[in-house]
Amino acid sequence: MTNDKIKHAYIEHILDKGTQPESIYAFCKKLKIKESAFYEEYTSFPQIESQIWKDFFLDTITSAQNEEVYAAYTVREKVLAFFYTWVEVLKQNRSFILKSYESFQKPVYVKRNIQLTDFKIAFHDYINELVLEARETKEIEQRPIPQITQRYPDLFWAKTLFILDFWINDTSKTFEKTDTMIEKSVNTAFDLLGRSPLDSLFDLGKFLFQNRKV
Repeated sequence: MTNDKIKHAYIEHILDKGTQPESIYAFCKKLKIKESAFYEEYTSFPQIESQIWKDFFLDTITSAQNEEVYAAYTVREKVLAFFYTWVEVLKQNRSFILKSYESFQKPVYVKRNIQLTDFKIAFHDYINELVLEARETKEIEQRPIPQITQRYPDLFWAKTLFILDFWINDTSKTFEKTDTMIEKSVNTAFDLLGRSPLDSLFDLGKFLFQNRKV
């Protein structure tokens, strides 16, 4: 209960004042809780933001997976559904997100931002499961170099941050350009990660090498 109370009060303060509270002491005094109660939940204001960003992610997953058709989706469709739903969640919290984003190191898809730590961990767990599923369904090709396949979750994380950055700066009506960018970028990613002529060429080369005359 204290955890939610702190998060809601923090968001309200950011929206009203446009900046972080002056200090944890002042924040707790206004909230009428002891500092010890605050530190039982968080160690800093950035950690509160990290949990809030993770909450946005969890709300997205819950909403997407509650759709009856979600279970029947291909992995490509699940990723598209995630990003479309995520943007809808972001829209509902845009004022807070814009303020949070102001403190990020830029560009966000290159720099490490502590506010996104919990979100990143949860996202990696989610996308790892989808990558494994996509390999089973052959939507993603298992490359001969394991290090390449292992970096797929990082690729999707970078794509997530790129979408966030694009959406932040999108001035189109109802952010329709963001929807278009999501569709094109996700489809391009799966086209590149799926089987390609280069994979066939590699298989041919491997076959010829294994059956060469000694």
